[in-house]
Amino acid sequence: MTSTPGIRIDGETRPETDLPHAWSECVGAGRANEALRADWQAQFGEAVDTLGFKYLRFHGLFHDDMFVYRESYGGGFGPNTPLASPVHTFSYVDKVFDFILGTGARPFVELGFMPRELATQTETLFWWRAHCSPPKDMARWVELVTRTVEHWIDRYGLDEVRRWRFEVWNEPNLVPHFWTGTRTQYFELYEQTALALRRIDPELRVGGPSTSVFVPDDRYAGEVEDPAKSHATAAAADVDALEWRPVWIEEFLQWCAERAVPVDFVSTHLYPTDYAFGSDGVGVHLSRYADATADDLVLLRDRIAASAYPDAEIHLTEWSTSPSSRDRMHDTVFAATAITRAYLQCATLADSISYWAFTDVFEEGGAGIGPFHGGFGLVNEQGVHKPTFHALAMLGRLGDRLLLSTPHGAVTRDSATSAVSAVFFNYPEDMGLASIGSADSYEATRALADLGPHRRIRHSIAGLEPGAAFLVEVLDWEHGNVAEAWHRMGGPINPSRAEIRHLGEVADALLRYTLTVPESGVLELDVDLAPWAVMSLRQSA
Repeated sequence: MTSTPGIRIDGETRPETDLPHAWSECVGAGRANEALRADWQAQFGEAVDTLGFKYLRFHGLFHDDMFVYRESYGGGFGPNTPLASPVHTFSYVDKVFDFILGTGARPFVELGFMPRELATQTETLFWWRAHCSPPKDMARWVELVTRTVEHWIDRYGLDEVRRWRFEVWNEPNLVPHFWTGTRTQYFELYEQTALALRRIDPELRVGGPSTSVFVPDDRYAGEVEDPAKSHATAAAADVDALEWRPVWIEEFLQWCAERAVPVDFVSTHLYPTDYAFGSDGVGVHLSRYADATADDLVLLRDRIAASAYPDAEIHLTEWSTSPSSRDRMHDTVFAATAITRAYLQCATLADSISYWAFTDVFEEGGAGIGPFHGGFGLVNEQGVHKPTFHALAMLGRLGDRLLLSTPHGAVTRDSATSAVSAVFFNYPEDMGLASIGSADSYEATRALADLGPHRRIRHSIAGLEPGAAFLVEVLDWEHGNVAEAWHRMGGPINPSRAEIRHLGEVADALLRYTLTVPESGVLELDVDLAPWAVMSLRQSA
């Protein structure tokens, strides 16, 4: 493409800054075994090709259904025969990792959970009965990690594996769900795992503590969670007036520094919605303000900068509008606008912000009921694109150089091609700084559709090539709103093949038109965006 001359926006030549695509560095998925499914693989291949994801993270690498760790062996009739020593087999894992690498993506390895025969407690979590406990024998855990990573180096080469990241466990502060031990026991697990990785190769990158959410109270200040410490939070009239802070991060960094344990990256999960338990034991839903993720990241960066690991990367290895796989907001245009706004705010604040998750083929609570059940996915179980899929596609088409940033969008340039592109959105003024929250039914989400007003987007972009064509795509209530189409269809739980084809067509029927740069080389952009609309502008090939 012809090099674009200096771009002037609204009559000004503006200094360019970097725009990292933190949204496409990594994405999440449910568990390793789901990656053996043909539909899961087709959907992930499309996500890599269309959305540009570079890494994939998931649970359950060492779960029983991957058959990695074997202390006994049998044919299925009668009890298994004990083995003289543990055997490690990787045939299922190889299929998953071969596929991921074959798409052009890489694994962001979450080391967990505990194999049944090594676990101190079993069947602690999920429909698939994850074992989220400390090991019976730390030496055997270290051997399991060591043999697995050595296998990957043999199979894929050391240079390749050095490009991966190794995260120790998932959300160990959530006792007794994701972890049945104490905080110190998790720190010990991290220490032994990180040192084992360094013994294999000093350039392997390891991090944690992969904790869940920020909190404004001391529920996680001790060795195990104390729900009583969240009672005041549950009773608070305004949760946004409270002082929210990270969980275990400072304690983790101090522990590692005192013992010379490596920390190449800090990982955590920032969901803007969560729960606190009242004095009556009833969970109270909390919904924070729309800028919470950005403000939390600023605070996290400051805490890490002041630690013994100031150069540690920051990875949000899970992020979404809520941590529920039954939140009907996930299916809506409202979620698409919310994540577009947040990703543009946070692009320079973290090394990756991993959307949780790319697909509704996700079985923590078993399969969902119906094609739009509020699953995390950017696509549903049938592969139909949700509005959030299109939002990430629009973000992915932005360049890596930021020309203009406004509260309602960004104009960018690609440093390799000089192509200009933009994304704008209308997060309605009626929302103020409120987040979209969560909803237990699709009908409950629809109240947001009444908010407004429209937003007029007007910019003059000069210095473009006369005759250049720019494609405009708009996602809004009337275009690409597939959950609403399903609702108007009567919300069938088991749609026919014809209905699924129709929903797929509706999902992809964005408003599309072309703008042509006049002889002046100035593109006058004047667009009326409906409430909740997300708009992409990109130069045609």
